[in-house]
Amino acid sequence: MTNETNHDTVFGKIAVEQRLCTDDELRHSLEELKSRSETNPMVLRDVMVDLGYVTRTQAERLESSIKMSKAAVHQIPGYKILGKLGAGAMAIVYEAKQLSLNRTVAIKVLPKRFSENPEYVERFYKEGQAAGKLNHNNIVQAFDVGEAGGYHYFVMEYVEGKTLYDDLSAGKVFAEDEALDIIIQVAHALAHAHSCGLIHRDVKPKNIMINTAGVVKLADMGLARETTDIEAAQTEAGKAYGTPYYIAPEQIRGEIDIDGRADIYGLGATFYHLVTGRVPFMADEPANVMRKHLREQLIPPDHINTTLSAGVSEVIEIMMAKRKEDRYNNVEELLTDLEAIRSGQPPLLAHKRFDISVLEQLENGETIEDKEEVYKEETITHYRIAILILSAAVAVSLLIILFLLIF
Repeated sequence: MTNETNHDTVFGKIAVEQRLCTDDELRHSLEELKSRSETNPMVLRDVMVDLGYVTRTQAERLESSIKMSKAAVHQIPGYKILGKLGAGAMAIVYEAKQLSLNRTVAIKVLPKRFSENPEYVERFYKEGQAAGKLNHNNIVQAFDVGEAGGYHYFVMEYVEGKTLYDDLSAGKVFAEDEALDIIIQVAHALAHAHSCGLIHRDVKPKNIMINTAGVVKLADMGLARETTDIEAAQTEAGKAYGTPYYIAPEQIRGEIDIDGRADIYGLGATFYHLVTGRVPFMADEPANVMRKHLREQLIPPDHINTTLSAGVSEVIEIMMAKRKEDRYNNVEELLTDLEAIRSGQPPLLAHKRFDISVLEQLENGETIEDKEEVYKEETITHYRIAILILSAAVAVSLLIILFLLIF
């Protein structure tokens, strides 16, 4: 029964990741599975098919993918597989024992359908190589990457715990101090990655884990890119890489010169989600979510969660500024303000970032106008013109009437 439950978990996660069903539909299916199993034991796949959330063909394809990955992982020499940990859109992760060092590890396996695609294989190895360059307590450590029996695998540190997404999907809204501690740890991880010339490009709750000791770990370097890799940047030009709910505007536009400020935006969107319980921008389609990141004004987080301090709200707004020039210049600046808030001080750098656009206009000798006042002046002018035209029309009408009466 334990294996079936674990299998159901993996099946459900893959179905959601591949957008075959929604989180709500998965939750409903799991509730239905529990209800039906009391009288008629079933597996999640059959329940989801019965409810119409996935088709029989889709279910069989997912089952095949899971079985092949399971068969592949047993072919990796030097490791004993203990069970499945989870699944993503492109890989399944297993818990395993590394026999030579007698330690528990996690092994990510690329499914067969992706292993036959050179582009996916190259991206998979780049993830392992990128993670291998990093050595930080707040980053999931990479141990090995290779191929066995035609399958590609990536061995990494095993983190016993959960992701932020697990709590958020259960409806948790994080207290300010707890969220602040998490974000500070992730910021330290990003500072290390950036110092090694790597941009993560996919900072989000699903990629942030917390172990049983409360240590936060940034995971999944699948979209990481070296800042010096001009060839990769040019190849990706015009393409949006990232997760719609947390993606930076410059990533949406597919700009070539992406830097660490894109990660600051993703971390800001994650911070926003933690303290408000909702993503910054919501829409039915991913394209519409990204359009809002580009154009729609952010609702300040303290307008949603009124218990938040003004400082936290201010920092998040700077982190999520649409123009990267209006964000923190680097993670070190961000950490200065985050640590200040944690110690009960105001975020001084955030104050400066808010004022900088006004200061630049003053420095250039420009007149700073209140847009609302300008609008009011334009409206008054239009009314005055309309009154003059109306008065002229009335005067002409009176002259015509007088002319007719006289003659």
